[in-house]
Amino acid sequence: MMEFILALNAKLNSIVWGPPMLIILIGVGVFLTIRTRFIQFSKFGLMMRETAGKIFRFRKGETKAEGDVSPFQALTVAMGGTVGVGNIAGVATAIALGGPGAIFWMWISGLVGMATKFGEVVLGVHYRVREKDGPMVGGPMVYILRGMGNSWRWLAGMFAVFGALAAFGIGNMVQSNACAEGMLHFGVPTWVTGLVLVVAVGLVTIGGIKRIAQVAMFCVPFMCSMYIIGALIIIGMYVTGIPAAMKLIFSHAFTPTAATGGFAGAGVMFAIRYGIARGVFSNEAGLGSAPIAHATAKTDHPARQGLWGIFEVFVDTIIMCTLTALVIILTGVWTSGKTGATLTMAGFGAGFGQTIGFSLVVLSMVLTAYDTNLAWCFYGETCSAHLFGHGRTVRMTYRVLWLPFTMIGALGGLEAIWSISDTLNGLMAVPNLIALLALGGVIVKLTKQFLTQPNHPDYISSHPESADKR
Repeated sequence: MMEFILALNAKLNSIVWGPPMLIILIGVGVFLTIRTRFIQFSKFGLMMRETAGKIFRFRKGETKAEGDVSPFQALTVAMGGTVGVGNIAGVATAIALGGPGAIFWMWISGLVGMATKFGEVVLGVHYRVREKDGPMVGGPMVYILRGMGNSWRWLAGMFAVFGALAAFGIGNMVQSNACAEGMLHFGVPTWVTGLVLVVAVGLVTIGGIKRIAQVAMFCVPFMCSMYIIGALIIIGMYVTGIPAAMKLIFSHAFTPTAATGGFAGAGVMFAIRYGIARGVFSNEAGLGSAPIAHATAKTDHPARQGLWGIFEVFVDTIIMCTLTALVIILTGVWTSGKTGATLTMAGFGAGFGQTIGFSLVVLSMVLTAYDTNLAWCFYGETCSAHLFGHGRTVRMTYRVLWLPFTMIGALGGLEAIWSISDTLNGLMAVPNLIALLALGGVIVKLTKQFLTQPNHPDYISSHPESADKR
């Protein structure tokens, strides 16, 4: 029976993460790019001023706006769920299977993904509701129900089911396993890592989104800064090779990459497929997870928080993925035949030596896997609350159930759940993409309103309705 289920899942997974779905994901990004008049490009300066320029301070009046955490804290929770394995192992896999040209197509997925993430976040904040004695609730299940009407309740339920179940695998077990495997490099047994994780995760998740945000606000910037600085140092060592590396990326985006060294060669379609797939895996634009976190932000307008969504994809894909790619290409390890995190570790090892280089990559993966575990616990419990009723009982039950799977993942058990959850993770995109297309007009309206009337009274100190009255 299990063999049949796994075989069925494998076929479904090839569809969910196959070319048709990737084309749809990119297509929705292009659609929103056009509808918002290329906001990720035309308003790039505004985005940087409203995000990087105001990371450590609120806008006037935002401290009194509805929400649970600061816009930056909401960003770090969302980035905790995206930055990490995709940036480190995903980029390496794209290059190993698609050649250097895959990075060009990863950039394309990131550029259009900025508009997708912007649209998700705008809808997430606009339609969010307040759970009684609980956090702000937003995300695809909320904007499907409130934006598209009660007749689409089944679609909202589909997203919530996929999200609540997928979280146990892709957001929990896979992440704890990455932590355990990473700590093995330092001689720490997997069961010890698992036990520490259970305690570390439990102490944070029991406090809900506010405590998760406090931890993410420290861990995510620290991990990103450490990784970026390390990559820049290596790139500086090989600075004269940057023009040649860029030429490789652009030329092999449109021409096949010949076999060389341990690299088996790759056609253009492989570059396109793996570049876009790994890009989507990295930034999660279109999957619908991030707006659950962004909906908790204290903000006076949905589009203002939407700019943080653009910033999220920019940092994730355009900055961090590019730095990983340059390290791998400049050091020449891309022809070694290695793949995944091992290839990235080889690149950093070539620059710093194995001890320092490997340790930097492993520590980055451990930190981000921990952040991802925390973020996805909140995503999963919010989806569960949509299905079984909002309230502390449902959320606490989900948090308690979360911890045994953290240990199981660290020990490397139940790999079948990982495979099935990967499919469920991809299926989350289907209801979300339908909603983005259906509610595109709302995104455009709110964007125009924000750009012409940034202090529109409808969103200053607004008070969303209660979740139990939706």
